[in-house]
Amino acid sequence: MQAAVVTVGDELLSGDTENTNATWLCRELTDRGVDVQRVFTIPDDVGDIAQVVNESRAKYDAVLVTGGLGPTHDDLTMEGVAAAFGRDVEQNEEAARWLTEHGGYAAGDLVAGTTHLPVGVRVLHNEAGVAPGCVLESVYVFPGVPTEMKAMFAKVADEFDGEVQHVEFVHAGEPESKLVDRFAELRERFDDVQVGSYPGEHVRVKLSGPDASVVADAADWLRERVDPPEEASD
Repeated sequence: MQAAVVTVGDELLSGDTENTNATWLCRELTDRGVDVQRVFTIPDDVGDIAQVVNESRAKYDAVLVTGGLGPTHDDLTMEGVAAAFGRDVEQNEEAARWLTEHGGYAAGDLVAGTTHLPVGVRVLHNEAGVAPGCVLESVYVFPGVPTEMKAMFAKVADEFDGEVQHVEFVHAGEPESKLVDRFAELRERFDDVQVGSYPGEHVRVKLSGPDASVVADAADWLRERVDPPEEASD
């Protein structure tokens, strides 16, 4: 399964809010074997949302959208998703009924527009907040508040799967630029193993692949050929 993550919000683009949702979703999806191909961060704009969602759903098996849900003036995600499918947005009676029967809200307490969703969606109820999410074909729409997003994702997490990648880390006490030749040789010897390197106080080399024993062999091979840092920990 290949997926794209779309995070919506002017506050993300201005730097006022750290985009932790994207990192969290990518990690959760990767742990389930999903290949995350793209992460988009876009403004609260119906046209931008519709364009990115429409293009992404045509390319990937699943599109996860987070942020911009609710009845306020800048919560435009539902309108954008609806536009991507050529559908209208209307009051969703199932969502409204759930909020009054299970969410602890009286109908008169809900701000107009709270339960307006694209026509024909599968509703995802918000047990940690108010604004509901939804699923429309391969597009999943979650709130932007991290606690709400995580709780809602948990309800559909089993719908995302793929070939789980096994991971090993090797720590090197050499500059990344000096490891290029050994990385090339490793790829030749272990062609099913992907190599990623992350410089910092020392270089962390991430080896991943579908076969745990092959990844372990590749890690052992590389450890024998790099200088270890003074202190190394995963």
